[in-house]
Amino acid sequence: MHASPRLDSPNLPPPGATLLEPVAPAVEAGVETALDAVLRRMRATNDFPALSRAVSGIQRIAASDTESVASLSAEILKDVALTHKLLRMVNSVHFGGVGGGSINTVSRAVALVGFAGIRNMALSLVLLEGMQDKAQLTRLREEFVRSLVASQLARELTPWDADAEEAYLAALFHNLGRMLVEFYLPDEARVMARLCAAPSAPGAQPAMSFESAAYQVLGVGLETLSVGVAKSWGLPEELRRALRRPDGAAPGRAAPRGSERNRWLAALSNDLALAMQLPEPDAARLQVRNLASEYAGVLGLAAGDIRSAADKARQTVSQLAPAIGLPVLAGSPTQRLLSFNSVGPEAAATTVAAPAAVNKLSTDAAAPTLPTAPSATASAASGKSENADNAVSDNSEAAVELLAAGIQDVMTTLAADNFQLNVVLRMILETLLRALHLRRVVFCLRDPKTQHITGRFGLGLDADVSARKFVVNGKPETAASPDLFSLVCQKSVDTLIANAADANIRHRLPVWYRGELLAPSFLLLPLAMKGASFALIYADVAEAGSLKLGEREMALVRTLRNQAVMAFRQSA
Repeated sequence: MHASPRLDSPNLPPPGATLLEPVAPAVEAGVETALDAVLRRMRATNDFPALSRAVSGIQRIAASDTESVASLSAEILKDVALTHKLLRMVNSVHFGGVGGGSINTVSRAVALVGFAGIRNMALSLVLLEGMQDKAQLTRLREEFVRSLVASQLARELTPWDADAEEAYLAALFHNLGRMLVEFYLPDEARVMARLCAAPSAPGAQPAMSFESAAYQVLGVGLETLSVGVAKSWGLPEELRRALRRPDGAAPGRAAPRGSERNRWLAALSNDLALAMQLPEPDAARLQVRNLASEYAGVLGLAAGDIRSAADKARQTVSQLAPAIGLPVLAGSPTQRLLSFNSVGPEAAATTVAAPAAVNKLSTDAAAPTLPTAPSATASAASGKSENADNAVSDNSEAAVELLAAGIQDVMTTLAADNFQLNVVLRMILETLLRALHLRRVVFCLRDPKTQHITGRFGLGLDADVSARKFVVNGKPETAASPDLFSLVCQKSVDTLIANAADANIRHRLPVWYRGELLAPSFLLLPLAMKGASFALIYADVAEAGSLKLGEREMALVRTLRNQAVMAFRQSA
């Protein structure tokens, strides 16, 4: 029942071969041609390249030996929507105890939850984000929730911490091909759905599997599509191999650790998630028991432990669903999945209930409140001054909330004995970036050899590249005509330049800043100890006059700057 289908298709390997074994050149060429054709059609949709870039960027950082937590934070921060959903996710009930309070910056989330954990959350949410505003949204969400439960279950069933995150990804992407077809090729998806529908008349042709229907409609199997897209995204070979479903019945002996075990684990996890969606509860429980018994040997686990893990996984996702804005409609497959209980109705009252958001179209109320980024089109939507004033006021309130939340995050981190200075500094820069809608923010530090204050790192548009160009003269008194940056650091005075094009300002800018770095408006925040500046925070925006700070905002910005000084003092 759970073996890969064997179809009479010219694109399939010959009888007796697995999908991982070499095939005849002509057959292989046929598969590649069909796959390329499907990929070309998907790339013709504007959303697909964006999704590819997001996944590739996150995976590139995760796979690198030289990239850091800061790099992952910076990659996530490029997407405002992804940042907000991720923070809501880590502040959900499931992760609520991790941070000892709310988590308001991606930098702190990575530090607390872990590099691999945040990487996997981000990849999950990237898939979800790509599903918005489509006619087939309901079906896509069902697919996504099932994959999310399967991935959580795979992690629960992996006893080795070193393998858990790869098992998570294998299960998450196991049905990637089906999700991509639903999203990018909706017409073909509808044809496939009709081919897979149960026969309505006696003697009618039996329903096809989705894999079979994909071969007939697309000329390529869903597994092959999944692996092809995963390869284009830069996912590692071991993970791509785990996306292939094993052939035949599960053996009684335990599979070796790594991709082979992950193949069986991804297959079981997705089969269990599908079974938990069945309309009839008794049939669902029977199917779950049968699957647990069938796969127990190959995974080296007890069937009862598999069933318990299934309950725990769906409970976890039921807690995460409100945080990431997944609606749970009464009677839907998602509702059945998230309310499933393997022990039967007798014990159901003692288990964690399904999300309270059932019967509601929106479930955001159950999630902790985090300030949302103001709409960039709020004030442009109306030409009336009153509406414009309201928009400015709303933007100001949102900035104050984000700044205050960031300050709390930094304060909590500084209270720990083993805080890392770089993490705190990035939290401060991230808070400024998000709250003030900056183009980029750069941290500069005094070089003990040259005494110049030089750029070290940044966030935002090309921030790290830009940081390397910052060289502020640490001894402005030796210059014939000190530039603006040097004077600001010499006097330790916070300075906001509303219009850098002004003649009185432009000629005071340093030569190294007048080229590509030049911004219409920027903010300089020197950091000083014992009356001397030792560091500088630089922040800019893309439009002149758009960096407006009232008294409350400026006071909070200075508090963040002072927290940076405090972090240096404590670290010393």
